Amino acid sequence: MNGRFIGEPITVEYDTAPVYSKRPPCPNRLIWREETYAIESLLESWVDFGRRGRMAQNMRPEHAARAAQHGSWGVGRFYFRVQVTGGQMFEFYYDRAPKNADDRHGNWFLTRQM
Repeated sequence: MNGRFIGEPITVEYDTAPVYSKRPPCPNRLIWREETYAIESLLESWVDFGRRGRMAQNMRPEHAARAAQHGSWGVGRFYFRVQVTGGQMFEFYYDRAPKNADDRHGNWFLTRQM
């Protein structure tokens, strides 16, 4: 599915906080450029536990194969394709990688607007 590439950080909101912050479900709202979009329906979701950059080199092959299926701490992305109120469609993801030792939370990014 094509669309306009965005590649910008976003904020998301939940009516009820996720049980596991590093395995988030689809949020109820996304906030992009100070505008709030209510998510009307989840069209598709998927997970990518692929290791990137230097993280791709720091595991034994047998452990890397298991991590690719189930994930490991700080590695992985949870993707969501949604329709918001008004009919627009967005694709965004949660990146589990921490910013640094003081900020261990992941970050949300808007990938594209369809």
